[in-house]
Amino acid sequence: METKKELFLIQGMHCRSCELMIEEHISKISSVQRVQVNHKRGIGEVHYTGHKLSYSEVEKAVRNSGYTLGAARQKKLFFSHNPLDYIELGFAAGVLLLIAMWLKIFGVFDLNYSFGSSPGLIVVALVGLTAGISTCMALVGGIVLAISTRHAELHPEATPSQKFKPHLFFNAGRIISYTVLGGAIGLVGSAFRLSNTVLGILIIVVGIVMFLLGLKLIEIFPHLSGGFTLPKFISRLFGTKQESKEYSHRGAFLSGMTTFFLPCGFTQAMQLYAVSTGSFIQGSLIMGIFALGTMPGLLGIGGLTSVMKGWFSRYFFKFAGLVVIVLALFNISNGYNLTGVTVGFAAQEQQDSRLDSKIENGVQTVEMTQANGYRPNNLTIKKGVPVKWVITSTNPYNCSSYITLPNLGIARALRQGKNVIEFTPEKTGTIKFTCSMGMYRGYFNVIN
Repeated sequence: METKKELFLIQGMHCRSCELMIEEHISKISSVQRVQVNHKRGIGEVHYTGHKLSYSEVEKAVRNSGYTLGAARQKKLFFSHNPLDYIELGFAAGVLLLIAMWLKIFGVFDLNYSFGSSPGLIVVALVGLTAGISTCMALVGGIVLAISTRHAELHPEATPSQKFKPHLFFNAGRIISYTVLGGAIGLVGSAFRLSNTVLGILIIVVGIVMFLLGLKLIEIFPHLSGGFTLPKFISRLFGTKQESKEYSHRGAFLSGMTTFFLPCGFTQAMQLYAVSTGSFIQGSLIMGIFALGTMPGLLGIGGLTSVMKGWFSRYFFKFAGLVVIVLALFNISNGYNLTGVTVGFAAQEQQDSRLDSKIENGVQTVEMTQANGYRPNNLTIKKGVPVKWVITSTNPYNCSSYITLPNLGIARALRQGKNVIEFTPEKTGTIKFTCSMGMYRGYFNVIN
């Protein structure tokens, strides 16, 4: 029997997943032999047998896929006009809110390990496990989630194995670089450390890339569905290519290696511990085991993005997009704090504020405790009087164990017990201090 062809205009498509869903539903019509859908052209090409193809059956199949027949609207509109996009986004936002509330109730955001000046390797592994579902998840995991989810959305025809293998290479590169470089810093010390400004800018750039990818994943802005692509250097770094079903294993391996230099708080705490050993072997063991501990959390992302398919994947992509946007804003805020830039409304000078310092012999002393953050983190001091800042560290190997004052160019790794930092505030206003990731922070309010 002769095969005939008919073309249909379809609205609302934006990716390869849309094509596959529509093709699957239309192919269930008994007279249909083959279907080809092109989301860029907004056209479905249906090959069938018989005298005539039922328009109502095709319309029903397209509607069951979540789309409608008709000419696609031009992408000049700023917001999507597809109600299904907002229904999916609202559902994803509700799920994200419930998960966030559950994590807060069970104290997942406050996970922290306290140990002495020489933690064992088992504790290092536990710290890695904690980092893999907290700070490393916020920075490293966020960018991995953004790119791997976007890749899964563009290539739903790829097998779970094809989507997951690059995550194994990513973590292998991460473990190898942490082991080798951990040994190196154990020998040469902390001279490798980047400046706070550079680290802040790096985090901001990563946050901006994550934010744009998150906007693409939620699919609310038609202009971004095809207009924005990753910068070439990012694409090469992560081995992503539009025509490839799977990441480049080499690219994933190399990108995993570079994460040693991303300033995750727990990572820097372990780097400081490795530096303190003065040994290549001990430094290698500390950083290698720490990276191994972060694997379950990071591989969990790979597992999720690899198995998502069908109608459920649309909801998952929206959910992942919202998560990536939240993490992006979190990282941009942290990066901003590291740069030391202060805006006028950050903290107002309080001329009649009570001083938090004790002035003796021309020196004002302020005291603070560092554990899982800083207490107190809002201190009022006097302009022009030398400051003796006494910080009692109760946990020298956690996120807040490296403290910086970006405006004054001061950075210090805190040791167990009392640490003293001295400076003289030369003008009134705000002096910010922050951890090495920009996550834990506070400020001095300098008054006349």
